Amino acid sequence: MNRILIPAELLLLLTAAIWGGSYSMVKSALAFYPVAGVIALRFLLSALLLLPYWLRLPRAQQGATLRAALPIGSGLLTVILVETYGVAHTSAGNAAFLISLCLLLTPPVEWLWFGKRPAARLWLAAILSLLGTWLLTGMATGKINGGDALMLLAALLRAAQTCLATRLTAGKGIDMLGLTGVQSALVGAGALLLGLLQPGGLPPLPTAASFWLAIAFLVLFCTLFAFWAMNRALAESSPSKVALLLGSEPLWGALFAVAWLGEPLAASGWIGGLLIAGAALWQALPARAVRS
Repeated sequence: MNRILIPAELLLLLTAAIWGGSYSMVKSALAFYPVAGVIALRFLLSALLLLPYWLRLPRAQQGATLRAALPIGSGLLTVILVETYGVAHTSAGNAAFLISLCLLLTPPVEWLWFGKRPAARLWLAAILSLLGTWLLTGMATGKINGGDALMLLAALLRAAQTCLATRLTAGKGIDMLGLTGVQSALVGAGALLLGLLQPGGLPPLPTAASFWLAIAFLVLFCTLFAFWAMNRALAESSPSKVALLLGSEPLWGALFAVAWLGEPLAASGWIGGLLIAGAALWQALPARAVRS
């Protein structure tokens, strides 16, 4: 499974498209159930589906994957919780722009952690993508509130998370589907505990078909496929490049909103989208193709 002959860059662009189009599914699910409950369902069901695969892995590979998954999964849970609470206390435009700051935060974190200076074209692509996100989201300038501060923290944590995943998986023979399963179990268990500790706990599960359709999309596409693709790319590419390609997510979200939900997009938004797409495609192309 880990040797599917699809370039990591294309997998990341597809992951960004899936995550960008997932907002309406998340909104549909949250109309029926609390945030912690939706996160718990999404990740625990993903872990359950991957359990048979995990049990068939050799014991030695299980051990190596588990050692990497514990810190990576704990970091992922922290990022998701900080992002969720940040989104709840700021506008969607501010949240999308501020979390995209990981595009600029990841290269210096990678430089400090790995001692590897990112290429100049990657810095330029990150700046272009960030500018495009600013135009696309229409983020208004103003004071930074608590939610904005949490999104800035989430951006820094996401940058550190990508570097941590690369450090623990590159060249280690880690099984990426197994890693996704353990990550999902940790995040789901953490969200479930958080939900149960809230006043009144979690309500009974909804029975509406639209709720379970949304959960199915989040499980199959946004978790099982997307996290496997991201984990594989982190083991084969640099954290900065992964962050940049995943940074095209706001573009896909906007296009999905226009095509599916009929939401309008201003001219500045289209310009921003072109900048994001151009920066992502620039990094997706091999370096020789870029120079020719």
